[in-house]
Amino acid sequence: MVSSLEVSKPPKQTLESKVVIADEEKEDENDNPIEEVRLTVPITDDPSQPVLTFRTWFLGMLSCVVLAFVNNFFGYRSNQLSVTAVVAQIVTLPLGKLMATTLPTRKLRLPGTNWSCSLNPGPFNMKEHVLITIFASAGAGGVYATSIITIVKAFYHRNLNPVAAMLLLQTTQLLGYGWAGMFRKFLVDSPYMWWPSNLVQVSLFRALHEKEEKREDQQTRLRFFLKVFFASFIYYIVPGYLFPSISSLSFVCWIWTRSVTAQQIGSGRNGLGIGSFGLDWSTVAGFLGSPLATPFFAIANFFGGFVIFFYIILPIFYWSNAYEAKKFPFFTSQTFDYTGHRYNLTRILNQKTFDIDLPAYESYSKLYVSVLFALIYGLSFGTLAATISHVALFDGKFIWGMWKKVTSATKDKFGDVHTRLMKKNYKEVPQWWFIAVLVVSFVIALYTCEGFGKQLQLPWWGLLLACAIAFTFTLPIGVILATTNQQMGLNVITELIIGYLYPGKPLANVTFKTYGYVSLSQALYFVGDFKLGHYMKIPPRSMFLVQLVATMVSSTVSFGTTWWLLSSIENICNTDKLPKSSPWTCPGDEVFYNASIIWGVIGPGRMFTSKGVYPGMNWFFLIGLLAPVPVWFFARKYPDKKWIRQIHIPLIFSASLPMPMAKAVHYWSWMTVGVVFNYYIFRKYKGWWARHNYILSAALDGGTAIMGVLIYFVLQNNNISLPNWWGSENTDHCPLAACPTEKGIVIKGCPVF
Repeated sequence: MVSSLEVSKPPKQTLESKVVIADEEKEDENDNPIEEVRLTVPITDDPSQPVLTFRTWFLGMLSCVVLAFVNNFFGYRSNQLSVTAVVAQIVTLPLGKLMATTLPTRKLRLPGTNWSCSLNPGPFNMKEHVLITIFASAGAGGVYATSIITIVKAFYHRNLNPVAAMLLLQTTQLLGYGWAGMFRKFLVDSPYMWWPSNLVQVSLFRALHEKEEKREDQQTRLRFFLKVFFASFIYYIVPGYLFPSISSLSFVCWIWTRSVTAQQIGSGRNGLGIGSFGLDWSTVAGFLGSPLATPFFAIANFFGGFVIFFYIILPIFYWSNAYEAKKFPFFTSQTFDYTGHRYNLTRILNQKTFDIDLPAYESYSKLYVSVLFALIYGLSFGTLAATISHVALFDGKFIWGMWKKVTSATKDKFGDVHTRLMKKNYKEVPQWWFIAVLVVSFVIALYTCEGFGKQLQLPWWGLLLACAIAFTFTLPIGVILATTNQQMGLNVITELIIGYLYPGKPLANVTFKTYGYVSLSQALYFVGDFKLGHYMKIPPRSMFLVQLVATMVSSTVSFGTTWWLLSSIENICNTDKLPKSSPWTCPGDEVFYNASIIWGVIGPGRMFTSKGVYPGMNWFFLIGLLAPVPVWFFARKYPDKKWIRQIHIPLIFSASLPMPMAKAVHYWSWMTVGVVFNYYIFRKYKGWWARHNYILSAALDGGTAIMGVLIYFVLQNNNISLPNWWGSENTDHCPLAACPTEKGIVIKGCPVF
């Protein structure tokens, strides 16, 4: 998909301008075989532009540190907020230009050497800006392994060696470099691996740097960004401090204050959310990402999948009492025993060996979850199967053709104009650099798992198997992602594999999942950034150095933030002991913790087979595999009806997977904003949308995030609070929505049926 910010290809220029361009002869052959790339990416390069400047390092490191801290910080709050690299991309532009006009231009020489540099080598250029954004994206991406630290310290209440924790974060992030280096020839150099998502970034860079014609009736993009940024910054003090309840307004609960069923229907946080909405940007974008950056096609499929699951399938299962659903709350990720009370994990967990005590488990209870949580696991099975089936049916022939072209194109030294320019003007990254990072990371990972008293529980063969899975799937999933913009996740499959092979070990399960799933995701993240640098003509060695440093810095900042929050906030993540107004509920980590119980302590053999309660969820594998077939059949039978091909079964299946972290109020708020901007405004006011849509998203993210951090450090951290009132509670005032409705179940604060 091509961004609406795309700019037409610039005219040919002369060699006297120091710009290297493609030959005019055979332009189509020398340019790029993908039309979207030809329309979006310039075929020009100026190798004389400075790249790794003082401005690059200063603004890049600052962006990386700030975004890593902010995203990690907000990840523990009930309304999460993910600040993307686009925010840094916008904010660092005026800062870079300011530095270019104020810093001294004289060269500084390092005493005793011939090495010298200038703090200000000239105008702030696009290549510096790209590398700064690469720095920022490393910070914005987060570090998945922080959840392991959180569940150990905040949920299992066990000690964890800080050195082991730090090495875990670093190695899970760095292992992907090895896979990226091995496959970059196919996934970067090939013109057929075009990485559609990068075209949005390319378009935005060009919009920000190419000269903009000023019109009397239009304001510049930068001025628009600043206005929205400050408005968002000022406004967030209302939902963030003065009136937290405005984040989730559920009118049905206010009318029927004593009805459990009515509150289950109306609650935006613990129920179906009929009539609920939030007046808070973190409610809109905190869990599902910014709807402004999501095309309407994806919004329609995603929200359609949510409606089918949440308003048809789930109510049928719940009110028919399938899997004893009424014993448990309607909307929760918590685990329960057969009585409907919280599962007492201490009764079945051997505290010395930190694994399952089978006799105790057999004398206590099987593990139960809410029917919502069980169905979400079923949908995750179906999503994986549907992705394989959908890609094979709709894109299999295309991908196979692309693969044959990739293998033939790699024999050609130059490929297309972009590859030819990169080969001609810049040195490649030696393969041994990637291999060295891989070997060092693997050795440290092995020491982390086997050393420190084996706190992480994962044996050496588990680490080898996780790496083998990541290595095996990097290329095929990378080809799919680079050509179709679809990525299959391996988190559920990795949990399933180690859960069967090594049951009863919660930390082994999550550690295996992290090494197997995250190292692959990191590899594709590195390769995708390399392709962005390929399009923007960034020297590969500069890209490698920036990515390596940024990854290590972001991992260090994430570790420090995580350790600090877990050590300084009393009862963090413990919703039973936190005050109602506390935002430190850790919604993502609670799901991660419960997954460690389900897949690790209990294991899939005691959950999803005849030994457990939920063997029926395995049918979703077959359902997901077959679901794309009717769509594919009718799309071929009625090729003139293009809307049929817009039905995306994997997206429909995956729509509810962000639950139960994401609530109904998040979906409704996200969908409303997305439809308004990416359907109505996109169609009626396309010119405005093209100029301002992405910048609006970045400004709302940035203003909300910075005010949220200031509220914590200036007010909440100093115990400066307002008098308690109805709106100061961080709830939707639907307490009965969390109550069971089975007869005879006694829960504190709930009516007994």
